[in-house]
Amino acid sequence: MLLTISASRSDVLDDASDLGFLLHKHPDRLQKFDVHGGQAHVFYPESGPERCTAALLLEIDPIALVRGKGRHFDGFSLAQYVNDRPYAASSLLSVAMGKVFRTALSGRCESKQELADADLPLTIAIPAVPGGSDLVTRLFAPMGWTVDAETLPLDPEVPDWGDSSYVRLRLTGTMRLAAALNHLYVLLPVLDDAKHYWVSDDEVDKLLRAGAGWLAEHPERELISRRYLAHQRSMTDEARTRLAELDGEVVADVEETERPRPLVALRHDAVISALTEARPASVVDLGCGPGALIGKLLDIQGIDRVIGTEVSDAALRQAARRLHVDAMTERQADRLSLWLSSLQYQDARLTGLDAAVLMEVIEHIDPERVPAVTANVFGFTRPRTVVVTTPNAEHNVRYEALAAGAMRHPDHRFEWTRSEFASWAAAAGEAYGYTVEHRPVGPVDDEVGPATQLALFTRTEVAS
Repeated sequence: MLLTISASRSDVLDDASDLGFLLHKHPDRLQKFDVHGGQAHVFYPESGPERCTAALLLEIDPIALVRGKGRHFDGFSLAQYVNDRPYAASSLLSVAMGKVFRTALSGRCESKQELADADLPLTIAIPAVPGGSDLVTRLFAPMGWTVDAETLPLDPEVPDWGDSSYVRLRLTGTMRLAAALNHLYVLLPVLDDAKHYWVSDDEVDKLLRAGAGWLAEHPERELISRRYLAHQRSMTDEARTRLAELDGEVVADVEETERPRPLVALRHDAVISALTEARPASVVDLGCGPGALIGKLLDIQGIDRVIGTEVSDAALRQAARRLHVDAMTERQADRLSLWLSSLQYQDARLTGLDAAVLMEVIEHIDPERVPAVTANVFGFTRPRTVVVTTPNAEHNVRYEALAAGAMRHPDHRFEWTRSEFASWAAAAGEAYGYTVEHRPVGPVDDEVGPATQLALFTRTEVAS
């Protein structure tokens, strides 16, 4: 079982061999790791300034796997020893990645954090992946990968036997290394549709952590959740409930005849209502993600210009696909701009706008950086209207599937109570000349308040 990850020199990556820093594995060393059912080896077939390739070779012993603590194979007894486990990518490879590339999966690299945070030109190759070319494409293409899935023959020496259910997979794209690794970590077991270990209660947390930033918006998220969680109904339902808190559409439960309007839709409604009252001609969605809100902003009468900003080029490409930018008329395209930009840096292109939206964004920022972001939005950009939404931490006790003290999303750096949010909003308004109005989003619980809280900031002075 083989996985290769290649990086090429680019404007961002001056030396392709820096891939070794990001993977925390030195290109000049052959490293070996004991993993469940066998051994994993990491080596570099090539390492130079122009191109660098890291290889993860997983050697599986089917007998050791059966004798281990993993789940038993179904079927007749010989199938426990004669199977595709040593050769085809599966949950075994995902588990090995989790052990060998643990720090890289988290996106941390103290020596070169700027590269860990950057979108890099990557190529990933796996010789044998189950599931078929159609499913492979449906799973990987929505995240911005160019997918080359070559169907493998059942037996090259006997062409009459036809094609197998395996493909030779090659992915090319420009994205963060951590994002690429997490895509593989989740989707390889999904393609295999089996796990070699017992699926425990923490699998939902693992899925949402690895799927942060892309799973909620994935068109196949229901299939991904169901297969990753080994078709365990209770876990799949829990995943669906928690994904409802993210900015993607919620999949309806076919067993329900009626269901309340999902929170994400109520959040969009609240933001649109606030902007409709403010009557802006230009709006920027700061941290727009894959563009779920932007389509609704374009529908508001009187808004002549809509801007979406993100720190990830891959997210902007996903937004462009979602909004069908390539099919827009010239007039429609002139209204929309999608820009790479960070809330932590001043961007002169964003000054002079009527309104700005930070919808479920502030809680993804490290607490020590919130003051700088606040100064950037209210002090430098200074739109006439700012709409901010964020989870109400007090309401978390109403989510039975959420562990005590846990946050709603693995990437949340904090979650404010109502009083904490009010204190931050009041201080920002006083410092930069804005009045603040607080509004609930969703039904208001008498004890713990609404699930989401919204602050509407209105500038009290005209910028000089």
